Amino acid sequence: MLVQANEINYDYNNEKVAAVGNVQIYYGGATVEADRVVYDQRTKRLRAEGNARLTEPDGKVTYGEVIDLTDDYRNGFVDSLRVETVDQTRLAASRADRSEGTHTVFQSGVYTACEACKEDPKKPPLWQVKAARIIHNQTEKMLYFEDAKIEFFGVPLAYFPYFATPDPTVKRKSGFLMPTYSYSSKKYGYAIEVPYYLALSPNYDLTLSPQITSKQGLLMQAEWRHRLVDGYYSVRAAGIYQLDKDAFIRSSAPGDHTPGYRDFRGSIESSGQFNLTSNWVWGWDAIAASDTTFYQDYKVKSVQRQSTDLLTTSMTEGVSQLYLSGRGATSYFDARTIYYRGFSEYDNQDALPLIRPVIDYAYTFGQPVLGGELSYKTNLTSLSRDSASFNAITTDTSSCLAQIGKTAKDCMLLRGIPGDYTRFTAEANWRKQVIDGFGQVFTPFVSVRGDLAMLSVDNQTNVDQYITPGDTQTARLMPTAGVEYRYPFISVQSWGTQILEPIAQVIVRPDEPNIGKLPNEDAQSLVFDDSNLFKVDKFSGYDRVEGGGRANVGLQYTAQFNRGGYFNVLFGQSYHLFGVNSFAAGDTTNTGIDSGLDKSASDYVARAAYRPNRILSFVSRFRFDENDFTLKRLEVETTANFDRWVYSLMYGNYDAQPALGFLDRRQGILGTTSVKVTQNWVVSGGARYDIEAGKFDQTRIGLGYIDDCFMMSLNYITDFSQSGNVEDNHTVSLQMSLRTIASTAGQ
Repeated sequence: MLVQANEINYDYNNEKVAAVGNVQIYYGGATVEADRVVYDQRTKRLRAEGNARLTEPDGKVTYGEVIDLTDDYRNGFVDSLRVETVDQTRLAASRADRSEGTHTVFQSGVYTACEACKEDPKKPPLWQVKAARIIHNQTEKMLYFEDAKIEFFGVPLAYFPYFATPDPTVKRKSGFLMPTYSYSSKKYGYAIEVPYYLALSPNYDLTLSPQITSKQGLLMQAEWRHRLVDGYYSVRAAGIYQLDKDAFIRSSAPGDHTPGYRDFRGSIESSGQFNLTSNWVWGWDAIAASDTTFYQDYKVKSVQRQSTDLLTTSMTEGVSQLYLSGRGATSYFDARTIYYRGFSEYDNQDALPLIRPVIDYAYTFGQPVLGGELSYKTNLTSLSRDSASFNAITTDTSSCLAQIGKTAKDCMLLRGIPGDYTRFTAEANWRKQVIDGFGQVFTPFVSVRGDLAMLSVDNQTNVDQYITPGDTQTARLMPTAGVEYRYPFISVQSWGTQILEPIAQVIVRPDEPNIGKLPNEDAQSLVFDDSNLFKVDKFSGYDRVEGGGRANVGLQYTAQFNRGGYFNVLFGQSYHLFGVNSFAAGDTTNTGIDSGLDKSASDYVARAAYRPNRILSFVSRFRFDENDFTLKRLEVETTANFDRWVYSLMYGNYDAQPALGFLDRRQGILGTTSVKVTQNWVVSGGARYDIEAGKFDQTRIGLGYIDDCFMMSLNYITDFSQSGNVEDNHTVSLQMSLRTIASTAGQ
């Protein structure tokens, strides 16, 4: 024990030693500081008086006018006590007694994780727990509160005869978690969920979450989590025997049952991932449910959607998959089997594919080949589907099919074939960039791609109008050669820099083979805009491959202003030069039709972007008809983040595409904003407005508070999309968290 003081006084008659003036005592990693410290050799107690302060080895600091301890600091009491921990929690009491170095009893104690008001330290903190007794068991690392009240700004709002919580040093501890409250007038009534957490081991735990509902009875939920040396896995299950299944009879059509009309409903899911080496992992996701709307009806939590945003909508789909993935410095491998489960009552499960498997591999050579970059990639996709997946492209499919001269292809798209489909693709690419003495940039490129496919198409109703039923084997080869040319003209001025860059691309290749003879499962999404104007193959997947000669041209201008941000404009067009235009030759899904590329001279595409500083940004994208500049597609987006305001606003205007099922023009506005009213308070809102329908289809507004010890958010969201037996979904959610105590949420 090291003692430092202004003076040391010895009282040999009473066997006492007193250190006086700026006393500091160091012992066993702890420090005692006071104006005066007296050691009684008879009782072996240490008494610190006047501005006493005890700093323990774990960083906890105890203040008091008098601190009375044994000489090994284990036992004692503190009058007018105040404790501050390294976790920024605080305890105060009129008296505290410590025994055996493991138990401290605070009489008339107060506990909080909030800092005291700097202007008025006597002002009550935002929240605090007042209790007749607070017992700190340092062996168990628990805090026990007796006859406790939770106060906000000094006003009692909740009373508990007894409750316990782990002390701030504990990250995992068995016990009850804060309850969650919810309400659904039509489905389950009032509900309260009281989770119990079991920290069974440092690397695995179990959470039991019984939810009692007023209309449907007990919904039981459980989640097991286990972390191992090389990975982790989890299992989650939920189930309920419904007391009133009639609540799931469709309100708009009495007698018409929704998927929830059954006695037992439940779900089970699992996920895991394990490391094979530093570059390789394998894992799985699995999910199953008794019916399609169980997750939506009961807002059941899911391993696959661990979002903390209470405004996130319920599960609409689930994915079960087994995967193996690896990544090297210049290579990538991924293999997985996938089963999709629809969680909307409008999903036809038989029309969803089973992927068995999909395998991707890509490799780029580290050294130049013929002065350029050489890479190759492969893809294997194998899937099966029990029932054909059709999408209507008319307002009334039955009436369309009944018309003389109309076929299924005039009324529907075949989104997915019934039967089996396997395709293997291998592609090699080479490109090299050459810059001449004038600054012109030439990029020649060459690629060759081959596909092998096997089909076994079931002859279901109308399928033969799109693709030949039965067993088919086919192959296709697509060699491609081309060059891209750029010539940037740079002008440096006193106000900034300008770059004017003409861009041209010429591509030579044969016609696309076997158009319509292969299904289109993964290349159905095609939006022609500035982002893919100069892509060699504009199809989004492997099932289609662009063929025929093509030229892509454009002009790009960029101005960089000194202290004024930048401005960028791109304008361009694509030309079909020879052969068959792949975008004009529709497949089973009409991909390419009405895209703007399905003619000799494509529609014009343009982009204009301006970012004056880090705060503001403006981006607009256009597509105009190549004959009369009729607007075909428009997106305008602006975002800002300045001072206390954050907002984003997007306007979309999309022309009708009848061949793809979009029979009318679509227009809408999506806006979100938040404002920091004070340092701690935030108000946020958002809305999506369908201009063509003349109504809002989603609105939300929220109020939030956050500081060092407390978090609260109140949100309201309305979604007008039909789901189950409810067409208008109104959700009110409240989430609160008292730091180190607990958090709770309700909907």
